[in-house]
Parts: sequence; C-alpha cells; structure tokens
Amino acid sequence: MGSAIWFLSLHVFIQIYTIVATTDAGDSTALRSLWNEWKNVPPSWGSGDPCDDGWVGIGCTGLRVTSITLPSMNLVGGLSGDISTLSELQQLDLSYNKGLTGSLPSSIGNLKKLTNLILVGCGFIGPIPDTIGSLLLLRFLSLNSNGFTGHIPPSIGNLSNLYWLDLADNQLEGPIPVSNGSTPGLDMLINTGHFHFGKNKLYGQIPSQLFSSEMTLIHVLFESNQLSGTLPSTLGLVKTLEVVRFDNNSLNGRLPLNLNNLTSVQDLFLSNNVLTGPLPDLTGLNSLNTLYLSNNSFDSSDFPSWLAALPSLTTLMMEHTQLQGQVPATFFTLSNLQTVVLKHNQLNGTLNIGPGVSNQLQMIDLQTNLISGFNSAGTYTFDIILVGNPVCDETGATNTYCTLPPSNSLPLYSTPPKNCQPNSCSSGQISSPTCRCAYPYTGTLQFRGFFFSDLRNRTPYETLEQSLMQFFQSHQVPVDTVSLSNPRMDSFEYLLVNLSVFPFGPNSFNRTGISMIAFAFSNQSFKPPPEFFGPYVFHGDTYEQFSDEPASSKKSSIAIIGAVAGASVLFLLLLLAGIYGYRQRKRAERATKGNNPFAHWDSKKSSGNIPQLKGARCFSFEELKKYTNNFSEANDIGSGGYGKVYRGTLPTGELVAIKRAQQGSMQGGLEFKTEIELLSRVHHKNVVSLLGFCFEQGEQMLIYEYVPNGSLSDSLSGKSGIRVDWTRRLKIALGAARGLAYLHELANPPIIHRDIKSTNILLDERLNAKVSDFGLSKPMGDSEKGHVTTQVKGTMGYLDPEYYMTQQLTEKSDVYSFGVLMLEIITARRPIERGKYIVREVRMSMVKTKSLYNLQEILDPTIGLSTTPKGLEKFVDLAMSCVAESGADRPTMGEVVKEIESIMQLAGMNPNAESASTSATYEDATKGASLHPYSDESFAYSGALPASKIEPH
Repeated sequence: MGSAIWFLSLHVFIQIYTIVATTDAGDSTALRSLWNEWKNVPPSWGSGDPCDDGWVGIGCTGLRVTSITLPSMNLVGGLSGDISTLSELQQLDLSYNKGLTGSLPSSIGNLKKLTNLILVGCGFIGPIPDTIGSLLLLRFLSLNSNGFTGHIPPSIGNLSNLYWLDLADNQLEGPIPVSNGSTPGLDMLINTGHFHFGKNKLYGQIPSQLFSSEMTLIHVLFESNQLSGTLPSTLGLVKTLEVVRFDNNSLNGRLPLNLNNLTSVQDLFLSNNVLTGPLPDLTGLNSLNTLYLSNNSFDSSDFPSWLAALPSLTTLMMEHTQLQGQVPATFFTLSNLQTVVLKHNQLNGTLNIGPGVSNQLQMIDLQTNLISGFNSAGTYTFDIILVGNPVCDETGATNTYCTLPPSNSLPLYSTPPKNCQPNSCSSGQISSPTCRCAYPYTGTLQFRGFFFSDLRNRTPYETLEQSLMQFFQSHQVPVDTVSLSNPRMDSFEYLLVNLSVFPFGPNSFNRTGISMIAFAFSNQSFKPPPEFFGPYVFHGDTYEQFSDEPASSKKSSIAIIGAVAGASVLFLLLLLAGIYGYRQRKRAERATKGNNPFAHWDSKKSSGNIPQLKGARCFSFEELKKYTNNFSEANDIGSGGYGKVYRGTLPTGELVAIKRAQQGSMQGGLEFKTEIELLSRVHHKNVVSLLGFCFEQGEQMLIYEYVPNGSLSDSLSGKSGIRVDWTRRLKIALGAARGLAYLHELANPPIIHRDIKSTNILLDERLNAKVSDFGLSKPMGDSEKGHVTTQVKGTMGYLDPEYYMTQQLTEKSDVYSFGVLMLEIITARRPIERGKYIVREVRMSMVKTKSLYNLQEILDPTIGLSTTPKGLEKFVDLAMSCVAESGADRPTMGEVVKEIESIMQLAGMNPNAESASTSATYEDATKGASLHPYSDESFAYSGALPASKIEPH
C-alpha cells in the first residue's frame, strides 16, 4: 500500500510539474475550472497536460489554448466565468450539449481574440450579455436553438467583422435594434452575410434603416416572429440576397414595388401575414425557385402574367390571396415547375393543361375555386385537385381530379442498402447502408431554404448523401456511410431530414470522431448541394456509445490526492526526483530527435508509418519562426482545413510558402505524409516543388516554392486581375497536362493526383502552370497495375463517375478531371454552377456543323469570340474525349499533351517556347490585392476552411 501511495504521489507531482512547464498556468487553471464545473467531460481531461497530452477538444498554439471544440459531448453544467481568462482563445464551440444550461457570463466579453462563438442546440437561458459587442474579431456568432430571452443586444452592431449571425429559435423579444447616433444597431453590419432570427418573439415594425445598398446580406430570415407594419422598400436595395423569409408574422400594408430588384433571390417567403394592396410585378427574378404568398389580403386580381416569366420557379404557394380569372395554360410549361397550390381563391373558367407541360410537375391544387371545366391535351402523371369547384359539383362526378389523392403514410425516402441484405442487429445497434451493425451518430438536418418541392424525388437526397460522403472522406473523418430518411415539412415550412452517420472500422465512434462530425455542421463547414438546398441548421442527438475508455471518478481522484497530501516531505523528495528524471528524458529525446526528425511520429494519429523521404530538407521550428517574422499576420497568405499558409524569406532571399497545420484540423497526418512522400521524389517544372518540412514541437509544416500569381481559378474568375486570352489559356493547359503526364508516366512509382481542379493549378511569374496539392494523391505500386480499389475522394464536379461507381481508381480518373478543367478553361464557369453541370451543358449544346460548335452562349467572351480562336473546336473535341463515360475511351495524358501541342501549332504558337513576358505586363485590376494561390479558394473543398475564412451560403 505504501509503495502504491509513493507511485501516485510521484505521478501527481510530475503531472503538476509538466503543466507548469508547458501549458500556460492561467489557461490550465481555467480548463480545470471547466473540468470541475462539467459532468461527462472526455476521459483524457483531468490528467496530464492539456496541450502536450492532447485533451480532446483542446487546441493550442505554443503554450496557449486557442480553441475549445466539444460539440455533442453530452456535457452537463454551466459556463464558468473563468473561461474569460483564456485570453488567446479564438474558437469556442460547445454545440449540441443540451445539458449545458444557465446564462452566458458577461465576462465572455473579455475574450478579445475570439473569432467563432458557436453554442448551437444547448440549454442556455437568460439574456445575451451586452458585452458580446466587444468581441471585435468575431466572425461567427451562432447562439441558435437555446432558450435565450430579452432583447437583441444593440452592441452586436459593433462587430464589423461579423459574417454569420444566427440567433434563431430562442425566446428573444422586443424591436429590431438599429443605430441612433449614440447606440449601435444591426444596420451597421454591412459585411454580414447572414441574418438568422426566425422562431423568436420579436415585435414592432421592421426599421427601414435596417437595410441599405452597402450591405452584402445573403440570407435574411425573420420568419415566425410577431413583427408588424410594412415591409420596408430598403429591402430591395440589398441585391445580394438569395433567401428572404418574413412569413408567419403580422406584416401589413403593401409590398414594396422594388422587390424585383432582388435578382439573386431564390426563396421568397411572405405567407401568413396580413399584407394588402396589389401584388408587385416580380418580372426579372430569374433565379426565383420558391414563392410563398399564401394567406394574405392582397387586392383581388387576375392571375399575374409575370408568373409565367419566372424561368427557375419550382414552387408557387398562393392560397387565400384573392386571385381571380383563368390560369393560363402557358404557366404550366415552365420547365422547372413542380408544385402549384392556388387553393381558396376565385379562379374561374376552364382549366387547360396543354402540350409542353413541365415534366417535373407533381401537383396542381386548385381546391375551392370557381373553375367550371377541365381540358387536357393528353394523359398526365401528376396530381390535379379540383375538389370544391363547380366542375366537380355535377351529380356523379367521378373524375380523379374531383377526389383528394390518398395520403401516403410511408416515409418518402430512406437510403437503400448498397447491394446487401440488412442485418438484424442487437444491443441498440442499427444496420448501415453497407449492412454493418453499428451505433450511428444521429440528428436532424433542418433546411430553412430549399429549391425543390417534390419530396418524393430521390435526386436531392442521393446528391446530399454523395456530398456528405465526399466531405467526410476528403476531410478524413472516420465515416463509413451515411443514411437519410423521412424527409418531411414541419409547420414552420422547414424541410426536415433524419441523418445517421455510421463509423468506419469499429462499431462506434470515439469522442474525437463525434466532435469532427458535429463540428462540420455547427461551424457550417459542410455545405449541402447548392442546386437543391439553402440555409440549414443541424440538431444533433445525444450519443452515448463512445468507444473511449470511461473517465475515472473525479471523487476518487480527489480522495487519492487527499490521502497522500499529508506526506509533504516525501512528496517533495519524489517531486525533485521526478523533475530530474523528466529533464533527463527530455534531454535524451532532444538528442534522438536531432538525429531523427520523426522520432515522435505517432503511427496511429499520423496515419501510418514514418514518411519515406527523398531529398527534402528538415527545417527547425525556430528557423521558420525567423523566416516568417514569428508567423506574423503580415505574412499570412491563406488558410485551409490543414491550417494557415505563411510567406517566408530564406537567408538567401528566396521566397517560400510555409503550410502550417492547425492543431485539431480535420486534415493533418495523412495529408502531411502523402505530400511529403510524393513531392520529395518528384521534380518537374510543371509540378510545384517541395523544399522541406518541419516536424517538431507538435508542429507539422511543409515548405514549398513560392508561386506568385495565384491559381488558374483566380485568373478565370477575374479575382487575380490577370487577363488570360486564348493563347495564354492554351499554354496553361499544356503546362498542366505536361505536369500530370509526368506524374502518370515518368514518376517512380506513378502517381494518380485524384484532385485535379482549377484551384490546384498554380501560375508562376511567367504564367507557367504548376500542379499542386497532393494531399489526396495515390501512388501506384507494381501490384496495382491497371487500377487500385480505394475510397472515393476528390472534388464534386471534377470527379470521374466511373471511379465513383466502381471505387476503382485509374490514371483515366485524372484524365476525366482534366477534361472538366479544359471545359472550365474555355467557359470560365465552375463545373457545377446553379445546378448545371458543365459537361452536360456542353454535350447538350454542341452542334458540330455550326460555328464554334454552337457554344457561343457558354464560352467565356474574354477569350475573344469576334473571330473564331484558332484550334478552339479541336480543344473542345479533346476535352469531350477526356470526359468520355468509359475510362477506356479516354486518351492518356501523354496523348493529351501531344494533341494540345498540335492545337497550339495550328494557332501559330510554338509549344516549346518559354513565355516572353511576366505577369507584370498583364492587365491587373486588383493592384495590391493578395493573389497568392495558397488562399481560401485553393482549399475550398480538399480542406475544411475555418469558419473565419470561407463564407458558407
């Protein structure tokens, strides 16, 4: 027993010494205060050092705690005011912990470096402290789905950097605060993209001052409040708006006539108010998908002719709006139309369903109108409901349109098994789509905006599943499959979909895995397919099957410490012995590390064995601090899911780009190992060069050559200000093709890039293309000739459909992605833009017998289309051969290189000539802007950007 006490004493005091020696003492004290305040903390908490020993959810920079991310940890307790002592804290995410209750301490305003404050779906109550307005660096403020009461703090108007503001689904009341000279207000948030205030108790008029033409708002959501008065005409000045919801309020008066200025709006919800006056003409809203105007008191009017001029309209809800007259047959020919609900109006005459009706149409509901006849040009497959009209009042009217369609009580969609038979699972486990019994992480996706209304259509859900899996795989989240089920509409006109996420490998997630999944939703890192879905919020369920070892009892720990506290002299001796042993161990580790930079490589955390290097230099952490001026903000040139990228200057004067991993990032070990192994052995002028790496002091950094002119995506979009005409685009395409052909045919072993896209093609000072970002790449061993079977990874829009269907990766998968890239080069369009896939658009529009193959409307006019660019049609032919459905029908990259060289000769260019001029001679519309390729855009999908860097829509 005595020896056991000695051992415990030694452990306790060495632990105390280690904390003092590493994590900042104040930060350590604050974390231990939270540990004492909360129940169900992760087992790693309470022992060892928070930073050095990796407490789950704690991220550190040097000795300081910079992030606390603990979503869905089943935490119970309150938020201690001691958290305010974490003066370097930048991110706090405690979402989906319903057991976290009480009020937010006003001292939270002392966290001056906080950029993300995210407390979605907790149990916090009381007023939101006014001190929150002093967090001037705040980018994300998400306090939705709690029980907050009182008024919206006007001080939020001081947060000039705020991008995301979500206070929805609380009990907030009072008027919308605007500035008055001495008091700030929401009208000052001109850089904010998101106003989410739905499901509160806000009252009073909407101040006209709230909106202005300076604003960059994307979503304005004030649904289900108690707002009154008129909708201000200043709303029509915010031309960036995409989703507008003021439904379920008490708004009255006329709608502003300038609503048709909102040409980017996709969802417009104004139903369930007391609006009066004439309907405004919405002609010109060519992006409008969903229009909800039901249950208002508009002036009686004929069916508006402008409705037939809304090309994107999918859903029209105008129940109880005093419409009269006849619905024109041409309205039903809108190509995207799915649902029309015009119940309880005075529509009359004969309903005509002519030829050319939308093939997406699912329902026309005209119950309780004055329709006296019905004509159809032929058979139809959608529901027509005319119950309560004179046409159905005749005795014996038995037509199907005179009866209500049967209600379908079965779920509208559920992810089917993937070619297997579901298992009968026990102990609360569930059979996954791959028929494995496991404990999934579950929750509900609540879409506040969506661009379809046919809930029976499988395509949106299948696309959402694919998007989720691509996200999890590309961010290395340990997910095997996802399952969606039971899509439904609730009383607030939200689309709800149940989500189950199944673990990869074991049958349950550990806490880190759950935190990674929940973090993706709470921080809006995951973005659903934009062609179907708009703003969303996730409601995570409690997860109780963590695979981690259970935490030992705090009480027993306290008892043990108390039992040994009396032996203070003995403790002191043991402490001195521990310190001596600790220093000796550290000295030995430093000596070992000097000879082996990967002495501390953890094969479990870092995805496999030690990297096998070939010629990359090992830089010390102190060297890189010096080269970047201590990683100063002035040298910060970009961010991604991996972390930040800094510009550095070597003693020789050479510029380098230093990619520094962020602790707790969703990428890390695997990408670090893949890039360091592959890039250390490839050398080609069209492949970005890796100069070295750093792996010490808990840091993972990669050092690349500095490529000054951004990505190809930047130039095509105009972001970089560099004009790329037809000849320069050919040269860039050739350079990228040569780099990729080298990887396939000359690298040893051959390499499949797996993520070819315009953001991964960098341009040097002479606009030479360089292939970059090898985090997803796959070397092909001798035993894998032909193909390698692997999990699907890549970027939506560029992904080879054959690879996606078979999971068999070949060099031809890169060829497909390169073909998409070629189409992007000539169109300057993203592969998927507003639901349109560029490959399909080109394929459908091509007419080879016409000039420019009839692609004038798709081609980028800055190429110069007044005269046919020489070789463009051959370039299109080559691109389309690269995106052939079967990999066997696609050329090799070597063949692609030869064909582009031939096209360049046809255009009078020498494919082997160096560029004669630098980018400095080109048009530059953004003098002084940061054009570096390692910026937000470069990491937009292959790495989850921190919320402060990428703007979710």
